[in-house]
Amino acid sequence: MLSEVPSMAIEKVMIKNNTSIIQDEILAHRLGLIPLKADPRLFEYRPEGAVEGTEFDTLEFSLKVRCSHNKVQTKDSFRPEDLYENHSVYSSQIKWNPIGNQASVHKDIDVGPVHGDILISKMRPGHELDLNLVAVKGIGKDHAKFSPVATATYRLLPEITLTREVNGSDAALLQTCFSPGVIGIDSNGCAYVKDARYDSCSRNVFRYESIKDAVILTRIRDHFIFNVESVGALPSQAIFVESVKILRDKCKTLLDELQQFYHSSSITHVNK
Repeated sequence: MLSEVPSMAIEKVMIKNNTSIIQDEILAHRLGLIPLKADPRLFEYRPEGAVEGTEFDTLEFSLKVRCSHNKVQTKDSFRPEDLYENHSVYSSQIKWNPIGNQASVHKDIDVGPVHGDILISKMRPGHELDLNLVAVKGIGKDHAKFSPVATATYRLLPEITLTREVNGSDAALLQTCFSPGVIGIDSNGCAYVKDARYDSCSRNVFRYESIKDAVILTRIRDHFIFNVESVGALPSQAIFVESVKILRDKCKTLLDELQQFYHSSSITHVNK
């Protein structure tokens, strides 16, 4: 998910004019890291060595902003919002320029920056940005900007077993040893495992002599809990499904290679 599930990201920045205080290379780097709202499954990888992009592998954007004095500024105000127009450049000002038949295939609201409030630059009167941006499909293994997730982790499902009945004050103590929602207490005052999924595996229960022998903590080895935080281009569940497809293709490639190796080894053995 981190390095092999593809996404769309800005790869090239053509700078026509940049009179802001940010250097060209820093500006290009900032733009490249802006997550784009475009389904990578609808695009192809750009062929290696291709000079021009097509509607099937490229998205083009433009950013043209000029800062000027606000002619209707509020008197006695020193806030940049009142003194200047376009004093801050945000990702919402990036405009999508459809190529070929893209306008009929993709809706305007489905293509563009994921978040419109990402600050790109601050400017003052006379400063101007005039840029053309080219986005392509890539994977995080090539550059982190192509990673579709901010974080992706997994853990095994905890399993909590009570070996004996725990009630009274010991039940209340047992409940405090785990995260909220893990241990419940029934109407008879007896403790029971309510939902082991919420356990943080702190093992605090083993600090208390009166209850440490009443609990066995293990993990279910074939039950995985994934935590996938998408940057917004694809929903987390779609990213997980795409990663499983990539893993499946890798397994298929390995099996094909093993089968080919076995077949060639058998032919060599027969010839001998």
